[in-house]
Amino acid sequence: MAKQCFGNAAVPLSPAVRAGDFIYVSGQVPVADGAVVAGGIAEQTRQVLKNIQAVLTMAGAAMSDVVKTTVILTDAKEFAEFNKTYAEFFPSEPPARTTSEQKLMIDIKVEIDAIAYKPL
Repeated sequence: MAKQCFGNAAVPLSPAVRAGDFIYVSGQVPVADGAVVAGGIAEQTRQVLKNIQAVLTMAGAAMSDVVKTTVILTDAKEFAEFNKTYAEFFPSEPPARTTSEQKLMIDIKVEIDAIAYKPL
């Protein structure tokens, strides 16, 4: 099966790419309506996960299909608050996850990418 790309972005990437039974979601940032959402780590995490949810929907999948995420936080001190919000979107059987502290390309607190498994 050929790969399928979903969504459009202002930069050279596809928000999601399906390759067989896997859907790869590009790193999502806390942007809504073209602007970074106001608030702290909880609000930004919630928006990022809503963006992932929207991209997965375009590709025919759901948050329950996510098997792996990679999370970048700009401040490790916000890890506990991030986890509380993250858990809202994965209330049971959460995906495997890698979390690191790094500087991001724009002035935001969190970026998350995801891999979902959804058989055709």
